[in-house]
Amino acid sequence: QVQLVESGGGLVQAGGSLRLSCAASGRTLSSYAMGWFRQAPGQEREFVAAIMWGGGITSHADYVKGRFTISRDNAKNTVYLQMNTLKPEDTAVYYCAARAYVYTQRADEYDYWGRGTQVTVSS
Repeated sequence: QVQLVESGGGLVQAGGSLRLSCAASGRTLSSYAMGWFRQAPGQEREFVAAIMWGGGITSHADYVKGRFTISRDNAKNTVYLQMNTLKPEDTAVYYCAARAYVYTQRADEYDYWGRGTQVTVSS
């Protein structure tokens, strides 16, 4: 089993930046895909970004391209989401997720989830 713990959320002004972290443990991660999803109150959970742990290939949702960047630090078993130029509509709980092999944009295709970290962007 894989355990995931998110951190780095908080309150930030519109136009500001945050970096979220997802610390992973429990299995060898080289064959896993890691994803970031977010969910606002009353909304469905939506895809933000994903990365292949071993190869570093990334995917980003269209609405965050040019603002958010996913990356990983293999030595620390940690995946990051750098969020720049934040907007009020980015306010949500952000979740880290993992699945075997290749990433997808469907939340129901991920097997492991963290508890989430709150990001609030004020206008």
